[in-house]
Amino acid sequence: MVVLFRILLDLIIYGKVFTDSFIAHYPTFFYYLTFAFLFYTIKMKRLHHRPVLMGILGIIIEISSSIAEITFQYIAFDAYTSPSAIHKIIVIAIFRSYFTIGFFNLLKLYKTKLTVKQTRQQNAHLLMIISSLYEETIHLKKTLINSEKITQDSYFLYQKLMEFEEQKETLPIQCLAAKTLKIAGEIHEIKKDNQRIYAGLSKLISDESFKEYMTIYELLDLIIRANNNYALSLGKEIEFKQEINGDHPDYHIFKILSILNNLVMNSIEAIKQLGVVKISVSKQNNWVHFQISDNGPGIPNKRKNLIFEPGFTSKYESEGSSSTGIGLSYVQRIVEELEGKILLKSEPEVDGTIFTIKLPVNYLVKKE
Repeated sequence: MVVLFRILLDLIIYGKVFTDSFIAHYPTFFYYLTFAFLFYTIKMKRLHHRPVLMGILGIIIEISSSIAEITFQYIAFDAYTSPSAIHKIIVIAIFRSYFTIGFFNLLKLYKTKLTVKQTRQQNAHLLMIISSLYEETIHLKKTLINSEKITQDSYFLYQKLMEFEEQKETLPIQCLAAKTLKIAGEIHEIKKDNQRIYAGLSKLISDESFKEYMTIYELLDLIIRANNNYALSLGKEIEFKQEINGDHPDYHIFKILSILNNLVMNSIEAIKQLGVVKISVSKQNNWVHFQISDNGPGIPNKRKNLIFEPGFTSKYESEGSSSTGIGLSYVQRIVEELEGKILLKSEPEVDGTIFTIKLPVNYLVKKE
């Protein structure tokens, strides 16, 4: 381009013949060709963190390119280059190389300062968010403890009622009334705590201006990242796969996350140590189909009719207490509220477990 530019200047401004202009300028082409070839071959981009070495190599490339140009000048014009001219070439190469490196490093320094400033601002912002979340986790922990206690009290009350029914005994109304009143009071405490947590988190989300809709690719990446961390926290090695078919609009984040997260977490918990969890999404007319499959032990036939019942669980913690068993019933309730369907396939139909969720698209997209 430099050679062509110089030839055009000769033709337009000085009115030279193209052949004469080309012969006068074509040696310059070999300067830039040699420079570009050496720059690419040495892979100078890898050395941006070693400015001294970059400068030395830059000098070598500059001198080599000038020698290439001088060589073709000699071939074209029999032009002889004196030692003093070679000396000037070396001096110019040194100054040009280190001037360029210096300018490059000034730009890098400026960029680094901007990055540091932005990082500090982001860190300060994140610290404020984390401190707000930490405050909410304290209340959430209290709520979890109270929930577990209420679950135990309610189950104890249920057992007592069943015992009285089996033994045909008269119910001790005062005792049961006191127990029921205690449970009601504990539920009221949880309600107040949850209201406070909800208010705090709602304000945080509102202040952050989180978007409510996201592409299906972003949603699946978010789900996989979060659940990969969950799998690692359980000491399990889970391979996550995803498959997306069809053109999808942006979906409501929280509706999709609340459904898929529960099912993916269930798959992780079902797998003993090593396994695969796959999330498939396809769009068929006005319906979107989500399929979560795993290669875990599967669900026996006798339990298939029970897994969506509130309170049913087959998972127990290390100390022997059972989980609350509300995950799948919660998922089913959300799916039904969205006028969708949830289907289950497990052994002996398939290896592992496959949950299929069918939801109408109009409940998941932004209304115009």
